[in-house]
Amino acid sequence: MNLDRVFDNNEKWIEEKLKFDPDFFDELGKGQNPELLYIGCSDSRVTAEDLMGLGPGEVFVHRNIANMVISIDLNVMSVIDYAVEHLKVNHVVVCGHYACGGVKAAMQSADLGILNPWLRSIRDVYRIHKNELNSIEDEDKKYDRLVELNVQEQCVNLIKTASVQKAYRERGLKVHGWVFDVHTGRLIDLKIRFEDILKNIMEIYHLD
Repeated sequence: MNLDRVFDNNEKWIEEKLKFDPDFFDELGKGQNPELLYIGCSDSRVTAEDLMGLGPGEVFVHRNIANMVISIDLNVMSVIDYAVEHLKVNHVVVCGHYACGGVKAAMQSADLGILNPWLRSIRDVYRIHKNELNSIEDEDKKYDRLVELNVQEQCVNLIKTASVQKAYRERGLKVHGWVFDVHTGRLIDLKIRFEDILKNIMEIYHLD
């Protein structure tokens, strides 16, 4: 890649924005007020704003390998806390995608060095749902299903957090689980039953 092209593209982007809205950057400099926190995968094919058709200032974004929400990851936890407590987002989305390299790596027995502890959390998802996954004979379908189940479990991890529980009580914040199909470009809502999950885990994970 010729990096000069990036700066040329930036100049063209500025021109386009100013052509349609001369005050675009003045407004952008005044701050942000997104309704949505998006937690997605770092995969270069899955760009959050583009796939949702949103622009600057409309979505707060965090991305990591396989869209994980791990309680001891201070990066994702800081993003969640800032988005929920300070930006006051009303929706939090965990968005996975089919053909996810992180999920596929977790399905293999190879030693991947520094990635091992990260992938272990995905392997834990496999362990929790082992009976369902092992009943799927087609490896590609099993792979897709693990992508979906991983999104579901990361939504559960979100719901375990104090800031999300507090925002749910105070203003009805919702957690959503989506999958992006890289083969068709479609976003798929997994229709995670937020209230049911919350009710089921509150005995153990309720935080005042």
